[in-house]
Amino acid sequence: MPDFDILMVGNFARDKLIVDGVEEIASGGGVYYGSVVVKRLGLDVAVVTRLHPADYGRLQELRDEGVVVYATPAEGTSGIANYYQSADMERRVCMPIGFGGKYEIDQIPDLSSRVIMVTPLFAGEIDLEFLHALVLRAPLGLDIQGFIRVPVENGLEFRPWKEMEQGLRDVTYLKVDRAEAEFITGLADLRDAAQKLHALGPREIVITESSGITVSVDGRFFFAPFTPRSLKGRTGRGDTCFSTYIAKRLSLDPQEACRWAGVVTSLKQEVPGPWKGTPQEVARILEH
Repeated sequence: MPDFDILMVGNFARDKLIVDGVEEIASGGGVYYGSVVVKRLGLDVAVVTRLHPADYGRLQELRDEGVVVYATPAEGTSGIANYYQSADMERRVCMPIGFGGKYEIDQIPDLSSRVIMVTPLFAGEIDLEFLHALVLRAPLGLDIQGFIRVPVENGLEFRPWKEMEQGLRDVTYLKVDRAEAEFITGLADLRDAAQKLHALGPREIVITESSGITVSVDGRFFFAPFTPRSLKGRTGRGDTCFSTYIAKRLSLDPQEACRWAGVVTSLKQEVPGPWKGTPQEVARILEH
């Protein structure tokens, strides 16, 4: 038996959420939003992360949830300032405010897992050599944002990932949002974009957008809508969706895993922070 169902790798974030000019400091990052979801869905999950020791106290929330955390001290903590207008929480301006640094392979503990999820915040956290080392351990899930989203002076912008063909070659699960898919492939149609991405290697592609999740696998497409009653918990939507899909994919077919991801992500968007519901709650919704 593997030590964990899912091992997540990525920098923990200390974010600023600014809504209508009111600022709040909040934990963030794929390892934060994603690991709590995985644990809440009943799986064993470990997080490998980097952050400044002054922010180590923020990891206690994960440990309280039953997440096993392996933290490496860094010179800084990654972070993004997310500016929203409450009238339209769908649109945001993102500004980088910190960086937790780059991973080295010796920072990954000798653990086995059924899947490794790589969820960097920015380009520069994880290089090709590191990715290739992880692929030898377990099937890989990768969020493309951490390879094409680059901090610049006045914000974050997409830039080509020069090693993308080598990087995606051995990926099993790839997550992109609509804007990322169009940037990478030059195609606005999600199905056409997915086919072009499959050609680079990934077997299952998860595409998120404001309306829901689309999954592409073996020439089939599945869609599940996002139906939140509010967008107060908009930050972390993609991380929640991808983590839910992979967690449920370990026991369900792609269509059912997609449906679970749609419901969990809808519920998460209503409440700031990680989703802290129950599988029973989701199952009841799916039955109706």
